[in-house]
Amino acid sequence: MVNAPDSGSGDSRFEPGCPDWACSLVVKHYCRIVGMAVRFCPGPLVIMNSKETGKLGEEIAANYLQSKGYQILDRNFQRRVSRFLKSELDIVAKKDDTICFIEVKALRDSEFLPEEKVDFKKKRRLVKTAESWLMKKKIALDTKWQIDIVSVKIDSRLKKAKISHFENAVS
Repeated sequence: MVNAPDSGSGDSRFEPGCPDWACSLVVKHYCRIVGMAVRFCPGPLVIMNSKETGKLGEEIAANYLQSKGYQILDRNFQRRVSRFLKSELDIVAKKDDTICFIEVKALRDSEFLPEEKVDFKKKRRLVKTAESWLMKKKIALDTKWQIDIVSVKIDSRLKKAKISHFENAVS
């Protein structure tokens, strides 16, 4: 158990990596993962900007993946594409003998699907960044690997999130 920032209500402790609990330090609330949906525990409605929404989405996705048996190897790995542009892998995980590079897309209170935000250019950058990660970690490029997309659609009014996992979404 680790101390987490107090949200003003309830227990302020959580177990990192526990599949039943995801903790967001951004909004300081706890989430209960129930199958494919996440329900936020009671508390005041928090207004989040897109960066905070992304961080919350990544926390929810990481806990979801761990509950499905994935081992998290790295988070937020960046490589410089050009002088002004960076490419990032949100989560690098391993399941069985496959390394999975996971792009997390989170949207809050939107009619759009988060996974639609991954276009052809983004997919191409993800492949190059995945290869860069493999080379940096001195892992052979012929190792079994794939790129997944985890979509997190957050409904702040209902305090729920819907998670969709698209395995091997980029080829």
